[in-house]
Amino acid sequence: MGTIKSLNKWANAHTYYPLDLLRVALGIFLFYKGVYFMSNLPLLLDLYEPVKPVLGDMMLVHYIAPAHFVGGILIIFGLLTRWAVIAQLPLIIGAVLINFIGEMNTSNLILSSITLLVCIFFLIYGSGKHSVDKYLKMQQ
Repeated sequence: MGTIKSLNKWANAHTYYPLDLLRVALGIFLFYKGVYFMSNLPLLLDLYEPVKPVLGDMMLVHYIAPAHFVGGILIIFGLLTRWAVIAQLPLIIGAVLINFIGEMNTSNLILSSITLLVCIFFLIYGSGKHSVDKYLKMQQ
């Protein structure tokens, strides 16, 4: 717990608007992907065809799209950002690995790799000074 507090203090001392905009952009992207997967379920099932025997259809339907949807909203507002990113990490790591297991799509690999790096950054950095987390902490 002390490590998280020290990371939060460092993040709040070094917070800039571009980092908040990056967090909001990440949240919007994940929210968009969640809505996109919810509306295009056959595409999601085709995309995860290489790992279907391992995970099954129900896990895909009931975890991937809602996790992107809800996690994106939480990241946009900066509410429970680290927890939302932790929920996203297995999905995004899976998105990177899908390109090596199944058919290689370079643009998807680059997009998922960048998203993975940004998620790891916000896992360490936190939600920043301009977030609901900071606002709620200041209200105590």
